[in-house]
Amino acid sequence: MKIILKETIENLGVIGTEVDVAKGYARNYLLPHNKAVPATDQNRKMMEHAKAKFELQIAKERQFSEEMAKRLEGIALTIPAKVSEENRLYGSVQARDIVNALEKLDIEIERRMVMLPEPIKELGSFQVAIRIYQDVEPEITVNVVPE
Repeated sequence: MKIILKETIENLGVIGTEVDVAKGYARNYLLPHNKAVPATDQNRKMMEHAKAKFELQIAKERQFSEEMAKRLEGIALTIPAKVSEENRLYGSVQARDIVNALEKLDIEIERRMVMLPEPIKELGSFQVAIRIYQDVEPEITVNVVPE
């Protein structure tokens, strides 16, 4: 089903673009939550008139993401974790632990923004990417130390 996005949706597209999605996804999520409109001629014309507004919003999102990337660049977090006598972690360091550590530094991000392919299960220093915008992914250093 062809739709026109009314807001930027990660892994789908930016605001104002026409994309093809599954009918169920469009009917059950995108249309009821007012995130998209069906791609009809009338809606295309409406979106053309609102294109300047969309471009301004995209520019603001990009500017915000670049400012956030500058704040995040070079940050080194130290996360204490419980370890056994053999220096093995009892649990693991997950994305929510990184988000909580960043909140202590007054940096608010969402858990889904942390690009952690799998939880950290050992002591050491790790580079973790934070996806702020489509192609803006600064890396932070996460140091896992014994508690």
